[in-house]
Amino acid sequence: MDRIGKAAGGVAPVPRWNIKPDGRLLAEVSLWSADLANLERDLERLSPYADAFHLDVADAHFAPDLLFFPDLVAALRRHTESPFHVHLMVEKPSKLVDRFVEAGADLITVHCETGRVDVREAISRIRTHDCAAGVALRLETPVSAVEPYLQQVSAVLLLGTMPGVKGRELASEACGRIRSLAGLLEREGLRSQVVIVADGGIRTHTVPQLRAAGADAVVAGSLVFQAEDLSKTFAWLHSVGATP
Repeated sequence: MDRIGKAAGGVAPVPRWNIKPDGRLLAEVSLWSADLANLERDLERLSPYADAFHLDVADAHFAPDLLFFPDLVAALRRHTESPFHVHLMVEKPSKLVDRFVEAGADLITVHCETGRVDVREAISRIRTHDCAAGVALRLETPVSAVEPYLQQVSAVLLLGTMPGVKGRELASEACGRIRSLAGLLEREGLRSQVVIVADGGIRTHTVPQLRAAGADAVVAGSLVFQAEDLSKTFAWLHSVGATP
């Protein structure tokens, strides 16, 4: 089923992923940190502010938890027009691509650690559906591992903590890895085309560090869901390291 078919079937039309680095820090909102018993409410409450919603998918193998599944993503899709970034923390991402495209993903990110054969197949399937593709790296994986895929992706996500575990502090090497990735994209002539996403350890004191290192987007969880004033919190996020 294609994206038009999904809309005709009763699911809200999905915005195409057209987000690129534009001088303003982008805020992806992690729905893992929402009130899971009131996802519809939190989705609608955050929609006016979020640049995108981030949905972690875990299989209890690649990451030590079980997280969002396709039917749930499809149900949430009906309640917002904001882009959905689906982050597949799974061992065989290519097998899940079709389901999440049908569910309403705008960007699907897969991990380089799953192996070149599966990553290439997953990216090919994602792009066949006119959906944007991204690649992700765990902390221990060299940044150079993304090089074979850079011409085909819209985003590169770098984890700043261990995958699938909430509440961890940002790893000391996280900012250096973002600087390395930014330099690699610059050398490839892709710095203005590929969004660098920082995921994990997002706190008020780490956001400026990550932005200064070259992050274009942060995946914010408790930082926004525990905020007393959403308008002020997102205004601050969008202003960190902003350029004209």
